[in-house]
Amino acid sequence: MAGVGGGNDFQWCFSQVKGAIDEDVAEADIISTVEFNYTGDLLATGDKGGRVVIFQREQESKNRPLSRGEYNVYSTFQSHEPEFDYLKSLEIEEKINKIRWLPQQNAAHFLLSTNDKTIKLWKISERDKRAEGYNLKDEDGRLRDPFRITSLRVPVLMPMDLMVEASPRRIFANAHTYHINSISVNSDHETYLSADDLRINLWHLEITDRSFNIVDIKPANMEELTEVITAAECHPHQCNVFVYSSSKGTIRLCDMRAGALCDRHSKFFEEPEDPSSRSFFSEIISSISDVKFSHSGRYMMTRDYLSVKVWDLNMENRPVETYQVHEYLRSKLCSLYENDCIFDKFECCWNGSDSAIMTGSYNNFFRMFDRNTRRDITLEASRENSKPRAILKPRKVCTGGKRKKDEISVDSLDFNKKILHTAWHPKENVIAVAATNNLYIFQDKIN
Repeated sequence: MAGVGGGNDFQWCFSQVKGAIDEDVAEADIISTVEFNYTGDLLATGDKGGRVVIFQREQESKNRPLSRGEYNVYSTFQSHEPEFDYLKSLEIEEKINKIRWLPQQNAAHFLLSTNDKTIKLWKISERDKRAEGYNLKDEDGRLRDPFRITSLRVPVLMPMDLMVEASPRRIFANAHTYHINSISVNSDHETYLSADDLRINLWHLEITDRSFNIVDIKPANMEELTEVITAAECHPHQCNVFVYSSSKGTIRLCDMRAGALCDRHSKFFEEPEDPSSRSFFSEIISSISDVKFSHSGRYMMTRDYLSVKVWDLNMENRPVETYQVHEYLRSKLCSLYENDCIFDKFECCWNGSDSAIMTGSYNNFFRMFDRNTRRDITLEASRENSKPRAILKPRKVCTGGKRKKDEISVDSLDFNKKILHTAWHPKENVIAVAATNNLYIFQDKIN
């Protein structure tokens, strides 16, 4: 059972941590996205400095059968550089907003990475042979005098140290007026969509000079703007279906077969608000920061500030499951508004069998929910518990009254330590958790 730990299930244990230990964290080193590829053998991270780091899982060794492969650096490259838009006098950050892998078709790997404005398709390939014995060049690369060449040589391929090269194959630019918040590869593996605050575009992976605008919610008068698009994703099996979420807490499901412009949704998912719990912050905390289809395509999950909701695509009027992530922060919304934390965008992810979900919180805590047993657990990404195979102890937050020994008080939570980005291996219980500039990898304990 892919449970969340505790009880008679399995327990999560520490596997690895990547990144510097320094207290002073450079802004450029803060991780901004984490993504496993389709097999789970590669794990990519993007950071605020525009870099992409890819980790590859080592093969399990025969002499240590219980030690599952660790992830080691496979390739590092600069995906985006800072730019300046001279027409609008705007700086364009190099920060990587999203990375999405393409299914592997040959020996090379491909991924899409995006900053606020430009999406790039990268090819990551290996080279372990080089050609030697050219006719017109010496071994050191200098050109030979043609008149001194007396015989014809056939170049041969010689083994060399493995080189991993990252090369940009396509650059998709100039299609978004506003900041890109999502990219999603379609199940046809030929097209993908990109979303900004007001528009969603559909691209073909081979065509860079044009895209089709499929959603446009920009009003004629910008003063009438009431909501923005916060996330968008393609259905995992039906290439004509996609969803997008809004800052008003609603989700729209669209079918591209209905029309070239999907301004009229096929389904509209919204939970009616409880009037008794309405407050000044209601609209802010209802904004959806992430939406993810389940692997089966039957459900989707949305994350707002305080909760995670699971929706059945066949039922639009309310979610089938609601999980409170950090309800104890409801009384702290005023101070979270003052320090801007209330605008943090937490992501969420499914495990490979859709039976458990994970999302982040503050104080480097992250939460897991088992959909079958309805049990939940709070774990912490911390270097204090970073001995190999050390079991993660569940953490509890004390909301009032007498604090027990292992509990932590709400008032002592560190809101600068936040886990916004997490990823779950597509087939195994291996998770990647980004905590500021460190990437933690945890796995289930093998007895």
